[in-house]
Amino acid sequence: LGKNKAKIFMQEDIDIRFADVAGVDEAREELVEVVDFLKEPEKYTRLGGKIPRGTLLVGPPGTGKTMLSKAVAGESGVPFFSMSGSEFVEMFVGLGAARVRDLFEQAKKKAPCIIFIDELDALGKARGLGMAGGHDEREQTLNQLLVEMDGFDPNIGVILLAATNRPEILDPALLRPGRFDRNILVDRPDKAGREAILKIHLKNIKADPKIDVTVLAGMTPGMVGADLANLINEAALLAVRRNKSEVGMSELAEAVERVVAGLEKKNRLINPKERRIVAYHEMGHAIVAASLPGTDPVQKISIIPRGIAALGYTMQTPTEDRFLMSKTELLNRIATLLGGRAAEDIVFEDISTGAHNDLARATDIARSMVKEYGMSSTVGQVYFAREKNNQFLNFPQQGAAEYSQATAKLIDEEVKAIISRQYENAQEILKQAQHILERGAELLLENEKIEGEELQKLMR
Repeated sequence: LGKNKAKIFMQEDIDIRFADVAGVDEAREELVEVVDFLKEPEKYTRLGGKIPRGTLLVGPPGTGKTMLSKAVAGESGVPFFSMSGSEFVEMFVGLGAARVRDLFEQAKKKAPCIIFIDELDALGKARGLGMAGGHDEREQTLNQLLVEMDGFDPNIGVILLAATNRPEILDPALLRPGRFDRNILVDRPDKAGREAILKIHLKNIKADPKIDVTVLAGMTPGMVGADLANLINEAALLAVRRNKSEVGMSELAEAVERVVAGLEKKNRLINPKERRIVAYHEMGHAIVAASLPGTDPVQKISIIPRGIAALGYTMQTPTEDRFLMSKTELLNRIATLLGGRAAEDIVFEDISTGAHNDLARATDIARSMVKEYGMSSTVGQVYFAREKNNQFLNFPQQGAAEYSQATAKLIDEEVKAIISRQYENAQEILKQAQHILERGAELLLENEKIEGEELQKLMR
């Protein structure tokens, strides 16, 4: 029972190399040093330098933390002990600590080698969190890990790698230099990174050589390595369904839509009146987006129902990766979201429930502008949101607000004022472009889809 449950991969079992890992160049460079040390330790000890004892890979789910650590073992050609943080903890008291001791003893015998602990937060959660007394066993396991990490000599050649997407809950004693000396961020890839990842995955399928990877990378902002791998697989399955001999750009574009908006529901019968409302609603979004500066260009408008609730959608793709947004761009984004509701109001002089998601997103942006970005002259340059607990997992924030009821009222009024102003803005744009709205809605009802180029022709 006290034996560790680590899967041991010998060097011949691991076929992943650094060439298979793309889009995380900085993280890869940091780990090349670890490989170098395992191959030639004397190069580092000659100058009196010590290799980091532990290296912690942090980043959002699906960015390739586990794959990177396997690539380290594959490149260095040493045994690789792989274990999840939750595998240490059992129902029997003292078992986790015994497993930690056994793991390090075995690793020392097989040195040089790599110990990899996945999901470290299951084991390394800060002590004192949670129910009193109920987590005693986990704390004992963590204490044993702290002792072992302090006790072993890195020059033996045992290197500890760990991965987590919740670094904020780890015990501070675990993160101090001498235990996990080096924190490596494995972040979401940028456009160039996504291109490199897509090229690696496209090698594994029969793809049309004319596929434009740059365009595809531009269509997938915010996606991580796991999403892109899934995207290529979806495209391959679509090509099989269509009896094609290779995967083309049309399958990849369709796969992006499936991943982003959900599955097409062609059999869902919508009555003609509702179809008209959806057509005007989507054209409203598209015209406002095309009329305002600093908005992402519209790539496609569709009134085919998708996913659980979407009766139609307007797909916008950014031309480049963005890390900063100006106040004007955020306001234009709110106006674009409210364009659908504004179009319904102008054409039918009535409004429907179709704008539910748009209103939620517009309110989120407006509230962030007031509470987090200090973009309201009435409320001022003050930060009112509680610090987000999670760096990489987008859980909603917990805890009471740290401001008075009078301030809460002021924030609510300001959010409402921002949304009202942008709604009027959207209505103004659509009233001036009502002939385009009518023509576009007719085209949509006829063809069910409008591509971005057709919209630009209409706008001209």
